[in-house]
Amino acid sequence: MSTERTATLTVDGKTVEFPVMTGTHGQDVIDIRTLGGKTGLFTYDSGFLSTASCKSKITFIDGDKGELLYRGYPIEQLAEKCNFLEVAYLLKNGDLPNASQKTTFENTIKNHTMLHDQMTKFYSGFRRDAHPMAVMVGVVGALSAFYHDAMVRRPSTAACRSTVWSPSCRRSSRWPTSTTRVSPSSTRATTSTTPRTSCT
Repeated sequence: MSTERTATLTVDGKTVEFPVMTGTHGQDVIDIRTLGGKTGLFTYDSGFLSTASCKSKITFIDGDKGELLYRGYPIEQLAEKCNFLEVAYLLKNGDLPNASQKTTFENTIKNHTMLHDQMTKFYSGFRRDAHPMAVMVGVVGALSAFYHDAMVRRPSTAACRSTVWSPSCRRSSRWPTSTTRVSPSSTRATTSTTPRTSCT
């Protein structure tokens, strides 16, 4: 990411400079993180219409153009030609798996599909007409109460496809004694069985 250019701001006769940052997608941005310290002022952009909310190596969003990229791949390609686990591998590792990587990743997922039996009790605590997203948020959040050391994040060594401006596990080795096996499911009714290194 290039930061060689600068932007100059003059307020009440005082001039300060800020670096201009260029990502692989989207508009250039002015890094104003030091604005408060240099000028005692803040910016006002109530709708974040001219503000990049984060620096992302995974997602790029341009709502006006209807563009959504994951690791540089259009979401339309991923939805049409890739299955759930292939996309999961992409998000985690930075690129789509080859045949060997796909097999290894799928086997790893299949060998780590055991959940503590008490997790099933959470579902009975929700109303029968509860919204699925509310149930998912509650149950996924509860997982941290069962697998504490899975919360320790290891630094990623995978090379990322791109760095973009978005306007917008370690698994426990101590398995619980009481478990329920859950089969991984695809978000698509039809999944691809052909390994690929791209979605084109």
